[in-house]
Amino acid sequence: MRKIKDQFYLFLLWFAAFLTVAFLVTIVGYIFYKGMGLISFHFIFGDYSPTGGGGIWPMIVTTLYTIVISLVIATPIGIMAAVYLQEYAKQGKLVRIIRFATESLTGIPSIIYGLFGAVFFVTSLKLGMSIISASLTLTIITLPVVIRTTEESLKTVPHAYREGSLALGTTKLQTLYKVILPSAMPGILSGIILSMGRIIGESAAIFLTAGTVAAMPASIFSSARTLTVHSYLVTQEAGDIELAAAIGIVLIVIILVLNLSATYISKKFDKANY
Repeated sequence: MRKIKDQFYLFLLWFAAFLTVAFLVTIVGYIFYKGMGLISFHFIFGDYSPTGGGGIWPMIVTTLYTIVISLVIATPIGIMAAVYLQEYAKQGKLVRIIRFATESLTGIPSIIYGLFGAVFFVTSLKLGMSIISASLTLTIITLPVVIRTTEESLKTVPHAYREGSLALGTTKLQTLYKVILPSAMPGILSGIILSMGRIIGESAAIFLTAGTVAAMPASIFSSARTLTVHSYLVTQEAGDIELAAAIGIVLIVIILVLNLSATYISKKFDKANY
């Protein structure tokens, strides 16, 4: 009877895994089937033309701008906040409230962040509809992810590492940046990878803070549109599913390249720690 139960549960696990992979392959396969015919050098590196036949290079540049600016701001702030909560703060009611607030922020719909960014960054700070307004809004969106993943990574570092380092006469700060953070770095990079995916996939928050200008941005204070916003607009305005699918292919490739790069760096840290 127990063997039958084990086989049944194993079948359910395999079936769930098969469904997950099947859905993924179906979605990605459909996107490539519909959009691969439009992929070309001119499509990727050409300027956008509202009359058709243009490229998406301005949107790619805008997307990369938002990724870099958001991560440059969110990563150090998120890591330092997590280090304080895990390594320095007294574990009490205040820390529990902060953790609860952080987890709650993760579940807030992006449109709410977009409304806040439109009111605060665009209007109150007078940054206007711009890349910097969108990036600051995305920073707030990604901060909870960076904080929580960094905290969990720090928890996985054995206490023996801390005790051994301190026993050798190092200070707590030296132990932190020479022992704890390098050991937790693979997990921290995983959080950064998740944050990149969240940034690339956002559309509502960017739509309300960066605008929809389909031109090469002159600076981070220029209004522009990202790939996800562009995909939404061409689908809504022109109903061009093939163009939206082609943009989706470019997004998949960008995410894949960024993820592989982060994974490679993570493995380098793993080897350095052994």
